[in-house]
Amino acid sequence: MITSPSNPNVALLRSLQSPKGRAGERAFLVEGPHVLGAALDAGVAPFLLLYDPETLERTAEGRALLERIVQAADTGQTEALEAAPRVVAHASDTQTPQGVVGAVSLDEVTPERLRARRRGRFRPLLLVLDELADPGNLGTILRSALAADVDEVLLTRGCVDPYNPKVVRAAAGVHFHLPILPQQSWEHIAQRLAGAPKTAQTLVAEAGGERPYYAVDLTQRSALIIGNEARGPSSEARRLATGSVSIPMWNGVESLNAAIAASILLFEAARQQRSK
Repeated sequence: MITSPSNPNVALLRSLQSPKGRAGERAFLVEGPHVLGAALDAGVAPFLLLYDPETLERTAEGRALLERIVQAADTGQTEALEAAPRVVAHASDTQTPQGVVGAVSLDEVTPERLRARRRGRFRPLLLVLDELADPGNLGTILRSALAADVDEVLLTRGCVDPYNPKVVRAAAGVHFHLPILPQQSWEHIAQRLAGAPKTAQTLVAEAGGERPYYAVDLTQRSALIIGNEARGPSSEARRLATGSVSIPMWNGVESLNAAIAASILLFEAARQQRSK
């Protein structure tokens, strides 16, 4: 059992709390039975796990995960190490650790791998996130994007890191299924939208949009751009867009939280696709 917070494995996990550490290790932090269970369900094995059996035994989800941790360790893909509660807490990014924390290689969640797992259906919608700054918003939007069956998500260079631990927790397992392309230049985004299959329209969401969101055909190949929480869409986003959409609101409300607005638009696209 690991009892010292200065253990090298603990140091590795703590390093994943920073962008520099994630870039250096080519890995990201996963915490809690729910997210780790989602990884294992997707066939993604963390290469390192620290866990406190006593904490996991307190919940049904934790007990189920404990059995799976032993199985993962038996395969040789995962180094699973028992650790004292204070050690798990030291490695964790949360204020209330849930008994397990681990590291997943970024190579396990490349867009190419995730696309291969999702073959079998045409997904007409691409999502472009333009300098989103809040980790909770990004995680929520990613979760809605997977639920609405978005093809892939492109993040501009000004966006918060999608592998930030707070984003990973808020997304609740989405990273193991949804292709995410971070740090994209507008030139690369334009090339992606023009590639096969080419997008028929690129729509920017804003309060003064030309058309209400429900009046747009979202069953054709489309890209939806969601802008920064405070500033809205960037000038680059507006130049790339072929049109704009809005969410009509009553009672003098001018705008919605970015995650709520994005979710409304995404599920309208999903509704149209099901109707078609």
